[in-house]
Amino acid sequence: MDHIPKHVMRSLVNKYQGNNRVRHFTCWQQYLCMSFAQLTGRESLRDIENCLRSLGNSAYHSGITATVSRSTLADANETRPWQIYRDLAHYLIARARTLYRNHPAMVHELTGTIYAFDATVIELCLSLFPWAKAHVHQKTTAAVKVHTLFDVQAQLPVTLHVTAANLSDVRLLDNLVIESGSYYILDRGYTDFVRLRSIDQAGAFFVIRARDNIRVRRIYSSPVDKLRGLRADQVGVFQVPLSRQKYPDTIRRIRFFDEKHHRHFIFLTNNFILDAFSITELYRMRWQVELFFRWIKQHLHIKSFYGTSSNAVNTQIWIAVSVFVLIAIVKKELKLHDLSLYTILQILSVTLFEKESILQVLTATPGNIQDPCPHNQLKLFNF
Repeated sequence: MDHIPKHVMRSLVNKYQGNNRVRHFTCWQQYLCMSFAQLTGRESLRDIENCLRSLGNSAYHSGITATVSRSTLADANETRPWQIYRDLAHYLIARARTLYRNHPAMVHELTGTIYAFDATVIELCLSLFPWAKAHVHQKTTAAVKVHTLFDVQAQLPVTLHVTAANLSDVRLLDNLVIESGSYYILDRGYTDFVRLRSIDQAGAFFVIRARDNIRVRRIYSSPVDKLRGLRADQVGVFQVPLSRQKYPDTIRRIRFFDEKHHRHFIFLTNNFILDAFSITELYRMRWQVELFFRWIKQHLHIKSFYGTSSNAVNTQIWIAVSVFVLIAIVKKELKLHDLSLYTILQILSVTLFEKESILQVLTATPGNIQDPCPHNQLKLFNF
């Protein structure tokens, strides 16, 4: 936790008045307890309470000075502003992206940042989470969506939005701050020509998988290398009048055949400079955000929640994201290049309260403790 500047946490708590009328269990204490639950995989509030109380002085010397009870932690998750932990996660993300900025580009011709935008669904119980309706036609289930803009090169989430599952994915494109010169990789669920044109007008590029019913009138074609799976590289305009009204500019359409899975793909992009195969490789990078969703669902505690309100759900998800980014920061700052994030998480889960250097614990190096008085040295004073 020393990798989190305390002044940043204090300024965020003061901004949202998180410690207003709080005497003992502050927002920092709440964050420590919830981070402990994430790092050790606690299943419930009672589980968190019993484990922290069993630690005794170890928890006290690690910063958890308040007596933790499940009712106090539940009340904090219900009432403390979740925006505190959202902004803290954004601060850690910005810091981590500076550390991972020098990662080699996955496509050598590219100079801009590559982003993948997608959403994952976390299923819930409707009777416990009535605010999280899944769909108008599904009246017995509930779920939340985590919409994520993922930096492919840094392997880090840039921003997240937690919404009810009945909110359309494409509407979250309006919340993106488009960076000029960057690349945005989208699945076909984000097909909206007005929003795609706004990306183009902002000076950025998009690569999106086309739907089957989209019609493009070809203007001219370019030769392709069919040995690499390419079938067509065309420039045209939309054929349907309404589509052409929303996106009147020319569009590039690329057909690709995946021999490994025997599937045909059609991609649309506003980039006319990169070769066709690089465009297909860009879309292949969209899978990185899927791997991120899988990682946090398997190794962090976000598939079940400690509270049932929207505030508690947002608090738990944002603290989980901040813990994920914090592990990435520790890996980079301690130069643990040979350890994966999963390995670091597993080691920390059983050594959180060890009185050793974190570098010693993660690298399994013996401590260099020298005897201040060797046995062959005479003593000047005898006590």
